[in-house]
Amino acid sequence: MSRENIEEAELSNPLLVKNSTSKLHSGGIGGSGGSGSGGSCSGSNSNGGAGYEEGGESSSSVTIMLMVSTLVAVSGSYVFGSAVGYSSPARSGVMNDLGLTVAQYSVFGSILTIGAMIGAVVSGRIADYIGRRGAMAFAEIFCILGWLAIAFSKVAWWAELGRLVVGCGMGLLSYVVPIYIAEITPKNLRGGFTTVHQLMICCGLSLTYLIGAFLNWRALALLGTIPCVIQILGLFFIPESPRWLAKIGKWKECEAALQRLRGENSSTSQEVAEIRDYTETLKRFSEARILDLFQRRYAYSLVVGVGLMVLQQFGGVNGIAFYASTIFISAGFSDSVGTIAMVAVQVPMTTLGVILMDKAGRRPLLLVSSAGTCLACLLLGLSFSLQNLQQWKQITPILALIGVLVNPT
Repeated sequence: MSRENIEEAELSNPLLVKNSTSKLHSGGIGGSGGSGSGGSCSGSNSNGGAGYEEGGESSSSVTIMLMVSTLVAVSGSYVFGSAVGYSSPARSGVMNDLGLTVAQYSVFGSILTIGAMIGAVVSGRIADYIGRRGAMAFAEIFCILGWLAIAFSKVAWWAELGRLVVGCGMGLLSYVVPIYIAEITPKNLRGGFTTVHQLMICCGLSLTYLIGAFLNWRALALLGTIPCVIQILGLFFIPESPRWLAKIGKWKECEAALQRLRGENSSTSQEVAEIRDYTETLKRFSEARILDLFQRRYAYSLVVGVGLMVLQQFGGVNGIAFYASTIFISAGFSDSVGTIAMVAVQVPMTTLGVILMDKAGRRPLLLVSSAGTCLACLLLGLSFSLQNLQQWKQITPILALIGVLVNPT
């Protein structure tokens, strides 16, 4: 069967359970595309395990090694969130100590996303070449160097360079962390485990807001290196992805890693056979090119997928996440109270989203979150418009607070 026939079968009936041959474009091992960098708790909300749902894979229980491996991996998710949340509490300190204008600080805040785009573009290639653990360690080294450059910077360009480097590491982590989790977890646990990535991004974002209210910007940057070091050390104690080991032909190591993850008394023969079958099938076909996406058969899926990501960014979630404290102050609201309120709302709401994702479905949650984002932007715009008109001065801070709290959740 040719690649074209397989693709047509997938598109014509995407809800059927697919055998190993028909999963060549499901985002499995060997994919070299990087995921984009969502800016807040609502960003990068993807289920990295969707590409590994093999029909015959047996159910497995949670093991200690599986939990430890996941916790080590999502330390990178926490780093992602803390990098996004840093610019909001650090604004006044950085501007005063380095003598930055509002425009210059905007460059410092937003250059993170430029680095994230660079990291995301090369993330797939790096993860395929040096492995999932190697890619995570490589990303954390970038993050540590970036945080140290920010913490000890004496001039603006040095701090901006550090922020750019952190962004590169963040972009790489945005791809490799959910991929690693999806590749080590069994089918029946994959959905729940991959959503922990999103939850930890939100925890990193929220705790950075909270801690930043009490620490200066240099100490907060140094604090950002701690989860990076924790992940690097933890990587020495967890197995490499069995699927990546299979992809490069290390079958003994693949079986050993899978046995560690599933437990000593678990039988992994069926799962190893399925991985072997999938890997051998994958090798029989040439690697897809990026230009293959622009065929007519993919038009609808491409427009929906890219459109959702683009509209999410245009919804203003990054601007609110980066400059929440500034918005609170401009609206006449206490930035410390607003920050605590954000932490109190974001983590529970993200946890609720994780719980509801597999129960309520993606589309209903997207509709609700889109409506919430629209309402939040409307309230923020209304608040500042009324301020300019000198109307309803007692209500405008409350409207701004509600807008900020609703948007990132």
